Amino acid sequence: MLIVDWLVLGAYLLYMVYTGVRLSSKSEGVEGYFLANRSLPWWAVGLSVMATQMSAITLVGTTGQAYADGMRFIQFYFGLPLAMIVLCVTVVPFFYRANVYTAYEYLEKRFDARTRSLTSFFFLLSRGLSCGVIIAAPSVILSIVLGWNQLTTILVMGLATTVYTMFGGVKAVTWTDVKQMGVILVGLAACLWAIVSQLPTEVSFSDALSIAAATGRLETVDTTFSLDKTYTLWSGLIGGFFLMLSYFGCDQSQVQRFLTARSLNEGRMSLIMNAFFKIPIQFIILLIGVLVFVFYNFHQPPMIFNAQEDQKARSGAYGASYQQVEVEYQKAYAARQEAAQTFADADDDQKTSTRQEYLRRQAYADSVREKGIQLVKKTNNGAAFTDVNYVFPTFITSHLPVGFVGLMIAAIFAAAMSSIAAELNALSTASVIDFYRRHFRPEATDEHYLRASKLATGFWGIFACIAATYAGTLGSLIEVVNKFGSFFYGSLLGVFVLAIGTRFATATGAFWGLLTGITTVALVHYFGDIATWLHSDILLSIAPHLQMSFLWYNLVGCAAVVIAGLIISSIGRHKQLSEPAKQ
Repeated sequence: MLIVDWLVLGAYLLYMVYTGVRLSSKSEGVEGYFLANRSLPWWAVGLSVMATQMSAITLVGTTGQAYADGMRFIQFYFGLPLAMIVLCVTVVPFFYRANVYTAYEYLEKRFDARTRSLTSFFFLLSRGLSCGVIIAAPSVILSIVLGWNQLTTILVMGLATTVYTMFGGVKAVTWTDVKQMGVILVGLAACLWAIVSQLPTEVSFSDALSIAAATGRLETVDTTFSLDKTYTLWSGLIGGFFLMLSYFGCDQSQVQRFLTARSLNEGRMSLIMNAFFKIPIQFIILLIGVLVFVFYNFHQPPMIFNAQEDQKARSGAYGASYQQVEVEYQKAYAARQEAAQTFADADDDQKTSTRQEYLRRQAYADSVREKGIQLVKKTNNGAAFTDVNYVFPTFITSHLPVGFVGLMIAAIFAAAMSSIAAELNALSTASVIDFYRRHFRPEATDEHYLRASKLATGFWGIFACIAATYAGTLGSLIEVVNKFGSFFYGSLLGVFVLAIGTRFATATGAFWGLLTGITTVALVHYFGDIATWLHSDILLSIAPHLQMSFLWYNLVGCAAVVIAGLIISSIGRHKQLSEPAKQ
C-alpha cells in the first residue's frame, strides 16, 4: 500500500478507537454495559445487527465464494425474511417482556437452571469457535498487505479488538457499528465502480454479465431437491429458514442487539430492517465476487492467490514442476483471454459457437490451475489448503487505485471489528450472567460484575485467536462459520420451540432433548466416518442416504430436540400421574 492508503486506514482506525473509548464512559452499571439501559433507537439497532452479521468473512469469504461458484450462495438467505416475521411475532415479545439479559435466562424461568446452563454452554462453544473464523478473515488481508505470517496477524487483530471491547459496553459497540456500516457501504460502492471502470473499453457491463452467465455464475436459483447440495431453493427456504430463526432468535450476539432497543416495537423494527436490506446487500457483495472473476479474464491472475503458499511451492521439492505448470497456466490464461474477448465482441449469430470455445478454454485453464494446487498440497505433505479466501484481498491490493485500497481495507476492518466486538461482548454477557452471577457470585456489586465481564472478554478473545489459527485452512470462511453454527443452532432453536411453543414440555424433556439434538447432528455428520471405523457393511450401505448439506442440520437438530423433548416429557408426566395409583 502507498502512503495515501495508509493514511486512510490509519484515520479510520484512530477514529473508531476514539469513538469506542469515548462512548465506553457512558456504559454505567451492568444494565448499561450489557444492554445500554434499553435506550437505543431501532435504526441504530438494525444497523448494528447487520454490521454484526456482516463480518470480514462476508467481504472476504463471500466474494471468494462467488468468484469460484457464482451467485448461488444468495439462496442461503431466502428463508431470512420469513424468519424475521416469525421472530417478531414470537421470540422478541417473549424476551423483551421477560426482562432478561440473555436469551438463556428465559429458559430457567420456563424450565430450570440446568437447561439454561447447558443451552448457554453450547452457545458459548459454537460462538467462540465462530468468532475464531471471524478473526481469521481479516488476518488474510493483513498477511497480504503487510507481509506478516498469519499467526502474527491473528494476534494483532484478535487481541487488539479484544482490548478495545473490554473497555466498551454494548452502547459503544452499537454506535461504532453504525459508523462502520457506513464505511462498509462506501467501500463496496467504490470497489464495484473500480472493477467496472478497469474492464477493457470494448467490454461493456452487459458483456461482463454475459461472460459470467456463460460459466453459470449468474444462476441464483437451483430448484432441484437434494439434501447433499448446499445451495438450492429448498435448502435456503427450509434449512436457511431454521438457521436464521436460530441465529437471530437464539444467538446471544443477536438477541442482545434487539434487547437494547427502547421499546418492543423498536426491537421488532430492527429485525424487519434486516428482512428488507440483507438480501440486496448480499446480492451486491456476491456480484462483486462474480465481477472479479470477469476482471481476471482480462487481467493476468496469479495461478495461486495465496502468496505465501505460492512462494513455498516455488522453493520446495516440487519447485521445478510448479514453475512448469505456471508457464502452462500463463498460456492457458492468454487463450482464455482471447476467447473471452471474442465472445464479448460476437454478434447474436456467433454467440453460441464463441461461447463454447470460451468455456472450453476456461475449463482448460481451471484444469491447469488444479495441477498447481495439487503441487502446493504435495509440498505441504497433503495438508489442508484453500485459495478462495485470498482472491478478493489479492484483487484489492493489486488492482484498486491509490486511496481505494486504504478505503477497502478500512471497510474490511470495519466489518471485522464490528463483528468481533459484538461476539466478544455477547460471549462475556453469557459467561457472566448465565454462569458466574448465577452459580458463583449471585450477590456481588455491579463494579465486580463489570470487572468479571472484562476478564471474560479477554478469555474469549484468546480462545477465538487460538481457533482462528486453524480456521483459515478449513475452506471457504463463509461456509466454515455457518457450518460451526449449524452444528448447534438447530438444537438451540428446538429448546426455545419447546419453551415458547408448547406448555406440555418439562425441564427434563428440554434438557435431554437438547443433548439428543446435538448428538443426532453429530451422528449425521460423522456417520460415514463411524461406519468406516467400525468396518460395518450395513452402516456403510446406509451412509450415502444420510449425506446432507450443513444447512439441513438446523432442521434435523430442531426436529430431534422437539420430538425427543416431547417424548421424554410425556413419559415423565405419565410417571407422575401413575405414582399415586401405585401407592
